[in-house]
Amino acid sequence: MIIYYCLTIVLVLPIILALGSIPFRIKQLSRMDLNNPRGQATLLTGAGSRIIDAQKNAWEALIFFTVVLFIAVSNNVQPEQISTACLVFVGMRLLHAVFYLADLAPLRFLAFAGGFIAAMSIVRTAIF
Repeated sequence: MIIYYCLTIVLVLPIILALGSIPFRIKQLSRMDLNNPRGQATLLTGAGSRIIDAQKNAWEALIFFTVVLFIAVSNNVQPEQISTACLVFVGMRLLHAVFYLADLAPLRFLAFAGGFIAAMSIVRTAIF
C-alpha cells in the first residue's frame, strides 16, 4: 500500500505547488490571472518564478515515477520490496521542492540525485 500512497503524494505535489504560486502572483502582479495563468507565470520573479519551476519539475517527476512503478508492477515486484525506495523518492522530491523555493541549488541537486538513485533501485529490483 505504501507505494500507492507515495504515488498519490507525487501526484498532488505539483498541484500544491501551483496553488502555492497564488500568493506570489497576487503580491507581485496584484491578482491571479485565471484567463492566462501561464502567461502570468512568466512575469513572476524570485521565489514566485522558482515555485513555478518547481511545479514544472514536479510534473516531470510524476511521469518518471509513474513509469518506474509501472516497470516494477509489470514485473511482479512485491510492493514490500520497494516501499523504502518509494519513501526515499518521495522524501527527496519534497526536499527538492523546498530547496527550489529556498534557492539552494546544490542541495536541490543532491535531492534530485537521491530521488533518482531511489528510483533506479526500484528499476534494478524489477529487472534483476
